[in-house]
Amino acid sequence: MNRTYGIAGVTAVVLATVLVGALGLRVSRTTSDFYVASRTVGPRLNACAVSGEYLSAASFLGVAGLVLAQGVDMLWFPIGYTAGFLVLLAFVAAPLRRSGAYTLPDFAEARLESRAVRRVAGGLVVGVGWLYLLPQLRGAGLTLRLLTGVPGWFGGLIVAAVVTVAVAAGGMRSITFVQAFQYWLKLTALLVPVAFLLLAWRADHAPAPSWDDRPVFHRSTEVRLDRPVTLTARAPVRVTVSGSVDGRTLHGAPLTLAEGRHRIGADTTLRFPAGARVPLPDGAPGRTAPSSWARPLSADREQHSLYATYGLILATFLGTMGLPHVVVRFYTNPDGRAARRTTVIVLGLLGAFYLLVPLYGMLGRLYAPDLLLTGDTDAAVLVLPQRLIGGVTGDLLGALVAGGACAAFLSTASGLTLSVAGVLAQDVLPTLGVRHFRFAALPAIAVPTAAGAVVSELPVADAVGLAFAVSASSFCPLLLLGIWWRGLTPPGAIAGLLLGGGSALTAVTVTIAGGARSGWLHTLLAWPAVWSVPVGFAAMVLTSLATRDRVPLGTTATMARLHLPEPAPTHL
Repeated sequence: MNRTYGIAGVTAVVLATVLVGALGLRVSRTTSDFYVASRTVGPRLNACAVSGEYLSAASFLGVAGLVLAQGVDMLWFPIGYTAGFLVLLAFVAAPLRRSGAYTLPDFAEARLESRAVRRVAGGLVVGVGWLYLLPQLRGAGLTLRLLTGVPGWFGGLIVAAVVTVAVAAGGMRSITFVQAFQYWLKLTALLVPVAFLLLAWRADHAPAPSWDDRPVFHRSTEVRLDRPVTLTARAPVRVTVSGSVDGRTLHGAPLTLAEGRHRIGADTTLRFPAGARVPLPDGAPGRTAPSSWARPLSADREQHSLYATYGLILATFLGTMGLPHVVVRFYTNPDGRAARRTTVIVLGLLGAFYLLVPLYGMLGRLYAPDLLLTGDTDAAVLVLPQRLIGGVTGDLLGALVAGGACAAFLSTASGLTLSVAGVLAQDVLPTLGVRHFRFAALPAIAVPTAAGAVVSELPVADAVGLAFAVSASSFCPLLLLGIWWRGLTPPGAIAGLLLGGGSALTAVTVTIAGGARSGWLHTLLAWPAVWSVPVGFAAMVLTSLATRDRVPLGTTATMARLHLPEPAPTHL
């Protein structure tokens, strides 16, 4: 990718974000403006804003990278991301808006009349928000590293600074305009380049990707490995080496990598001829699977592919309703009917976007299989314009894609920081006010920025899937039971949040830390929703049944407010 064009594209997006945010700042005056835009955002504008913040780096970069590496199984990610809004539409959107709350902890306290439930919910909102911010900052670091060569942590630091200024300056009113603009920018950044990429693919006689687990170098390809890697070749591969292979130092010399494992030293360049099968690094997806890319559920993913798929489906289908940055947007609608209309429009906007992402994964399988060796599969979307088209046109399209990626992590990071800062300002800082909200924006983004500098190898979409699992195990039971079952009690809610959300959060933490790397234990921890969601529901129901005398006195009035439609506005 041409760095000059890429930097120009990212700079343009950052400047446009600041300018659009300044427009919102001009009309942000009250506390209500900062938290929920005074509840005056119409369905169409709000749907664009919801889509803008929901389509994160995982959607823009990570899904294509996972499709490149692991194949059609990974299409469950976009399906789950979109279908989650169906559950939200059917069960949550309108009642949640009628609750009149600012945040999820607000809803928990209003429904259950308990400060203790509010504190537990607030802690989980912060945990989910920080967990979700990690992949956004990793996507930022990856993009800026490819564009400028700076370390990955520096890109995350730059994004953190921009987000802090945007959130602290204008709050929800400002971020609404920013995220609506960024949705259309992201859609354009994928739609325009993919049209050129498909034309180039057709001009190349429309080759099909390799249908087994081993991709093939479609063209002669040079791969530079910055760190030591152990590769496994299934068949002899003829390469040209500049660097170290199996302890031998070579300078542009031809070498045959025999079948088996080979240790490649740091700062080594390998040139593979066209038609050579890609030797995959140890631990890479699909290294041992017989047909992992083209056939669903045939992969050897953690040895338990069907279980992992169910874990992914449950996490994404049920986790959407509990994502703090998504839920908070429904509080900005004027009423419950507008919240439902917003959700319907969101389904259409997300569907249009996710039709494009798998195409990048398929083309990456053909023209960028070297990313499997370097571990940068999340960069497939960024490198394809230069690989297929090249020249000035490829540079311009690459700049557009880079700008879209920048918009992806800026919009989602802004929404997450806003939601976490809202909880910190209300539940941690002593009083509710704009000054405390602005102050809370700093720790809201600083903690995941620091953590992102340590945890840098987890694939973007996988990291987001972990956040969905925690959300599905905690806030999904709280919202569904809180809205539809009058028998929920404060002890039941606390038990479900701690056992469901806490167990999922523990599993996620162990997974990120690399505590279990294989076998059933790894699978259970990496895809916890299969067991943690039932644990959350069961704990809430059973504990509530055991504490029937603790049902809040105002439950009947609260349930009526959640479910009775608002009176139609009168016009004189």
